[in-house]
Amino acid sequence: MLFRRAWVAVAFGVALGQTAGAADLPIKVKNPISSASDASSLTARIDAVLAARWAEAKIRPAAVADDGEFLRRVSLDLIGKIPTAAEARDFLDDPSQDKRQALVERLLDSPAYTTRATELWRQLLLPEADTEDQARVVAGSFEAWLRRKVVEEAGYDRIVREILTTKLNDRNTEAMASRLDPSPAAYYVAKEGKPENLAAGAARVFLGVRLECAQCHNHPFASWKRDDFWGFAAFFAGVPSQNPEVTAAVRAPREAAALRELTIPGTKKVVKAAHLDGSKPAWRPRAETREVLAEWITAPENPYFAKALVNRVWARFFGVGLIEPVDDLDLESDPEFGTLLNDLAVQFRLHDYNLKYLIRVVTATHAYSLSSVAVPGESSAPMFAYMPVRGLSPGQLFDSLSQATGADAGETRARFLDLFANREDRSTEAQTTILQALTMMNGSHIAGATNPATGAVLGAVTKAPFLDTPGRIETLYLATLTRRPKPEELALLVQYVERTESPEDRGKALADVFWAILNGPEFHLNH
Repeated sequence: MLFRRAWVAVAFGVALGQTAGAADLPIKVKNPISSASDASSLTARIDAVLAARWAEAKIRPAAVADDGEFLRRVSLDLIGKIPTAAEARDFLDDPSQDKRQALVERLLDSPAYTTRATELWRQLLLPEADTEDQARVVAGSFEAWLRRKVVEEAGYDRIVREILTTKLNDRNTEAMASRLDPSPAAYYVAKEGKPENLAAGAARVFLGVRLECAQCHNHPFASWKRDDFWGFAAFFAGVPSQNPEVTAAVRAPREAAALRELTIPGTKKVVKAAHLDGSKPAWRPRAETREVLAEWITAPENPYFAKALVNRVWARFFGVGLIEPVDDLDLESDPEFGTLLNDLAVQFRLHDYNLKYLIRVVTATHAYSLSSVAVPGESSAPMFAYMPVRGLSPGQLFDSLSQATGADAGETRARFLDLFANREDRSTEAQTTILQALTMMNGSHIAGATNPATGAVLGAVTKAPFLDTPGRIETLYLATLTRRPKPEELALLVQYVERTESPEDRGKALADVFWAILNGPEFHLNH
C-alpha cells in the first residue's frame, strides 16, 4: 500500500504548481475599510520603496499570485489553517474586484483568527511552555488572559504594560494554579522569577535587543556591556523566585516592588536599574520599579519598542524581517529598509499599536501578493521580489490536516505539535525529520483519513452521487491545495482512478490520490 501510494505521488508529480513570469509594477486598489486612507497610503509607501530597490538592482518581481495561492497563503497566515473546499470554490468563482481585501477582513473578524493570534502571542511571550513542563503548568491562565486581550483588540503597548506591571501576589498564585483565571503572572513563573531571565526575555521580545551575551562578561565587539545587562535586570530585582510546581500548595514570596538595585552574581558590585538608551529612570514616589520600566519601554520616544514588533510581524508574513535577525535589530545594516521600518513603526504607534491595522497594511502590499516562483535568472534572495516559500509550523500543519481530512483529533494535537516541533528552524529553512515523514506517510491519523471507510472528507467525496471522477478529484484538490487541478494533472489522475470498473477499487485509487497530495510538498508549504 505504501509503495503504491509513493508511486502515485511520483507519477503524478504532486508539487508546487505555480506560473513564473514578470509582473507589472504595484497596482493601487481602493480599500473599503473605514481606516483605508491611512492603511492604503502606508501600503503605497512600502510598494514605492520596494519597487525602487528592485529597479535599482534590475530585479524583475514575480508574477502576481493567483486567487487560489493568495487564499491559501492569507488563510494560513491569519487563521493558521487552509480553507475548506467550499470556501476555496466560492472564492475562486467570486468575480468581485475587491475580494482579497474583503477576505482579509472576514478572516480578521473570525473566531479562528482569535485562536491563532492567541497562540502566536503565547509562543512569542511564553516560549518556555513549548519545551518546559513547569511552564506548561501555568500557561493556561496566561493564554486565557491573552485571548481576552485579542478579543478586546488591546494595543500592543497595553499588553506589554500589563505584563510588566502585573502584581505578583497570592491572588495571582491561585489564578495560575487554576489555569483558568486570566492572568499574565505566568510570564514571571516561566522565567523562574530570575532577574537575568526576565531581562534577557524582555530585551529580545520588546526591544529587539540580544542582551544576554553581556550577562557574564564584556564582549569586545558588542554594543552592550555587563553593567548594561545587570542594570536592566535590576528592574526585576524585587520579583520573588517562582516555582510553578509548588504554586498551588504554598504562598508565593512577597515582592519587593520598590527594589531598584542588585548585586552582580559572583561579584560585590551593586548596580542600579538603568534604561538601555542611557536615560535615567523617572522615579516617582509610590511608583513601583517595574511600572517605571513599563513606562519607558512603551513610551512613544522609545527607539526600539514599536520597531521590534513591526519587524517581527513583517517576518511572520514574509519569512524574514526587513532587518535580520529580528531579535537583534541593527537599522544601519540596511539604512533604506531601516527607514521603512521606522515609518511603519511610527504609523503603528499613531494607530494605537493596533495589530489588525498593521496586518491590513502588510497583506495589501504588492510584495505580499506576489507568487513564490521567482522570475528565471533572478537572484535567490531578491528583496521581497517574490514570496519566500515557508514551511508550515506544527500547528498550521496539524490544523490544515484536520481541515482537509475532516478528522476531529483534538486530543492528539499536543503530541503532534511536540513531534513536529523544529524549534531552531526559521520558517524559510524548515526541515523534515525521518520520524515526521514516517508519521505523515503511515501514521494512524493519515491512515484513517485516507481510508474511504473512515475518512470523513474522502468518504463523502467517494460516495457523493452528484460527482463524477473529475469532480471528485477537483474536490480533493480544493480541500487540500486550495486550487483546481491543472488539465494535465486531471487527465492523469482520472486515467488512474478509472482504470478499473470496480467501485471499491476506484475508492482505493481516490484514497491513493488523496494520500499523495497530503504527502506532497505543495501541501506542506506556505507559498
